[in-house]
Amino acid sequence: MGLVKMTNGLLTEKYTTVHHEKDYQFNAPHYFEVHDLSGNVIGKVHFQEGPIKENGVNGVANEDLINMVLRRLEGFQNSDYRCRENAVAITKLEESLMWLRKRTMGREARGVEGTHTV
Repeated sequence: MGLVKMTNGLLTEKYTTVHHEKDYQFNAPHYFEVHDLSGNVIGKVHFQEGPIKENGVNGVANEDLINMVLRRLEGFQNSDYRCRENAVAITKLEESLMWLRKRTMGREARGVEGTHTV
């Protein structure tokens, strides 16, 4: 599988780089790797590929990953590392979960949740 390095104006490459598959299905990349500066893979994430009702559970959901980051930041906020920036990030992550939940609720109400139907 070929990987490409992610680019983003806010993404730093001071310690790590993030890569995702070059060719993918279902409209978005599903496989990501984090590399240290020597090119060693230090982390991998495999997201759900395709609708669950059609492909089964085969990867993590966006909400799963957001929840992990949220829990880490909450841990920092309950320590000497608490700060305004963490508090704002927590709020925005919770807001992200809310919007994703709203999307799921809409799809459930239309009877298309878990399928490829728009």
